[in-house]
Amino acid sequence: MVLVRILCVWLALFWACLAFAQEVDPQASIDYAAWSEAAQLAEASVSSQRSSVSWLETQRARIVGWRARFLEAQSVNQTRIATITQQVEALGPLPEEGTTEEAEIAERRTELQNQLAQLRAPQVRAEEAFKRADGLVQEIDTLVRERQTQALLSANRSPLNPSTWGFGVAALQEIWSGLGTEVRTAWQSEAQQEQLRAEGPFALMFIVIAAVLLFRGGAWIEALLRRVVKSGYGFTQFGVSLGEIILPGVGLIALSEAAFATGLFGPLGETVIAAALQGGLAYLIARWIGGQILPRDGRDGLLRIAPEQRGLGRWLISAAGLIMAVVFAAQDLADYARWSAEARAVLMFPLIVVMAWQLYRISGLLRRHLRATSQADEERGFRDTLINGVAIALLLVSVLGPILAALGYGPAAEALVQPAALSMALLAVIWIVQQQIFNLYSLLTGRTSEEARDALLPVLAGFVLMLCSFPAFTLIWGARVSDLTEVWTQFLGGFEFGGTRISPSNFLLFAIVFVIGYTLTRLLQRALKGSILPKTKLDAGGQNAVTSGVGYLGIFLAALIAVTTAGIDLSGLAIVAGALSVGIGFGLQNIVSNFVSGIILLVERPIGEGDWVEVGGHMGIVKDISVRSTRIETFDRTDVIIPNADFVSGTVTNYTRGNNVGRLILEVGVAYGTNTRRVEEILQEIAESHPMVLLNPKPFVHFKGFGADSLDFDMRLILRDINNGLGVRKELNHRINERFVEEGIEIPFAQRDVWLRNPETLQPAPKASPKDLQQAPIQEPHKELDDGQADDPSNEQQT
Repeated sequence: MVLVRILCVWLALFWACLAFAQEVDPQASIDYAAWSEAAQLAEASVSSQRSSVSWLETQRARIVGWRARFLEAQSVNQTRIATITQQVEALGPLPEEGTTEEAEIAERRTELQNQLAQLRAPQVRAEEAFKRADGLVQEIDTLVRERQTQALLSANRSPLNPSTWGFGVAALQEIWSGLGTEVRTAWQSEAQQEQLRAEGPFALMFIVIAAVLLFRGGAWIEALLRRVVKSGYGFTQFGVSLGEIILPGVGLIALSEAAFATGLFGPLGETVIAAALQGGLAYLIARWIGGQILPRDGRDGLLRIAPEQRGLGRWLISAAGLIMAVVFAAQDLADYARWSAEARAVLMFPLIVVMAWQLYRISGLLRRHLRATSQADEERGFRDTLINGVAIALLLVSVLGPILAALGYGPAAEALVQPAALSMALLAVIWIVQQQIFNLYSLLTGRTSEEARDALLPVLAGFVLMLCSFPAFTLIWGARVSDLTEVWTQFLGGFEFGGTRISPSNFLLFAIVFVIGYTLTRLLQRALKGSILPKTKLDAGGQNAVTSGVGYLGIFLAALIAVTTAGIDLSGLAIVAGALSVGIGFGLQNIVSNFVSGIILLVERPIGEGDWVEVGGHMGIVKDISVRSTRIETFDRTDVIIPNADFVSGTVTNYTRGNNVGRLILEVGVAYGTNTRRVEEILQEIAESHPMVLLNPKPFVHFKGFGADSLDFDMRLILRDINNGLGVRKELNHRINERFVEEGIEIPFAQRDVWLRNPETLQPAPKASPKDLQQAPIQEPHKELDDGQADDPSNEQQT
């Protein structure tokens, strides 16, 4: 039944999307008289205490249909209203009190306002009816939830009380006798015997198909899986493994069809067969889940446990599925036969206890996995954190479920144990599907499984899968389909924001228009940078400035056009934005300053990419100029991020702005007594002979003066490319050293004379002769001195 409910909710959501997406004729009329009758009937049902939950759900569905029509009717004449409103605004503001306006304008204004009132009347009426319908839906939902809560928390006699056991035995006898009565009645009927003879061959054929698929289908799939395993794991193996559900499932369906074809079973027998079929499918699914999360072929599964414990884990999961199958069948029979509360409590109690025991053992299996993971990995990931939470939840459920059932709270125990088991199964299915997303991504891209698990696209797909599973979890834990459709309807209806109703369609239209504008902007930037700007006379910095400016302008226009196209009116936010701008201005003043400075840099272009600059004590090559900061690569190959405000308000040295010509100063010292004019001639020749040194202006050798240790000279050179200054300096130093060696010119080094005061203190003391040592008195080591002798320095022994 849970699987059917999950399927129903997805169909309901899909139908709601289609219904909401349908365009409504603006001139379509609504029968408000019929609506008034439907609303009065729903109000009477809510007021009555005898209305059943099913009847309330029926009334709710009708009211929801009316509410959808009213919501759509609120947008009738919207275009015409907007046009007439603009016409009224074109007439100008209303005259001030005590003044009049021209008769023609006043008459036209009155006519337009009357038209507006007539056009807005259907909207006002639809809005009023929508409020009434929405209120009725909320009242019905509140009443149904109260009744569900009351039924869930109702206490009956404990199933451990022997006086209640008779109710359970009587219920089983009633089912057994009812089946016997139906079969005997059908067998004694000539019409049914004739049908049995006519449908017998078909029933026999179904039985044979069922026997083959049930007894041989699993063996076929296992043989096929062994062949697939030899060629590798992945998406293909997953598809083959689904045969473990499909083939036996078809066999169960064939077996049930054979039973139906005999015509020997009545309504009770058909209910029993349908319950058995549903239970059998649940067991097959549980067995398949166990084989996927704990593979038999040694692959890594969801749980990291010892190989000898994997078989136990698969058996526990399969047994839990079998017990859940029995629980489903018992619930269907209880609903059909309308068992009393005592009979249901007695018959469901052992099932709850056994199911809780299985959940406890599965919780222990998860804890084993966590212990093995903690020993192997130091840090626990998201998956293990989730497994830890599931293990704790299963442990609590396995304890609380039997206790509640023993105390007589059977519905609460069922609502706790059964959803816990189904949630565990759904989490396992989500993990299995996510693994197949990884396998499919690996198959399509040619990447390995490990690379696919680290890729962004399959991870996002898994996240979306988790979000899509939320409705299924809510249904498992007792939510109604109408609750989910209500949430979905409200989501599609949007919300009021700044006097404008914003719906998902507005967001979708905004996203589409913005993406188109953004894409066109990037294409235009690429065309400018690759084809148009290189053919102009702009330098690289100017081309980059134009490209960046076009990008910022295009993104701004794309956002503006997207907002306008989506119909999002932001005028209501003007006051709020004005109030926030003051506080934001103080908090973001540095960011705004850097942003404006970035615009100035792009417009004035005092620096450009590739320039050699020095700012704030950092020297390097400009690599990138963004709207907030500039990235400089130093000569140590490190990146320095400098705010743009430092380039505008601070001192910036640009060594290569406009051209790469720059000056190099080289200092040289020679020994005293050297012919200074000969040194000047040699340095001038060396400077003029280097190809990187410009001869106009000519290099200049400057005799600076008399240093402490040398005669100091400066070589002042203008280089063609200052970026090669370090190499030029190195080459010139080599040539200077070689020429000075040839000319016998000495390059001095610093010399210092050190004078010592009292040098006699540094001489060692004379060594004592052996004779002096023999004549020296020997102090007794254990002799005690009085206080006076100890303080007297004359008592110290000298060597």
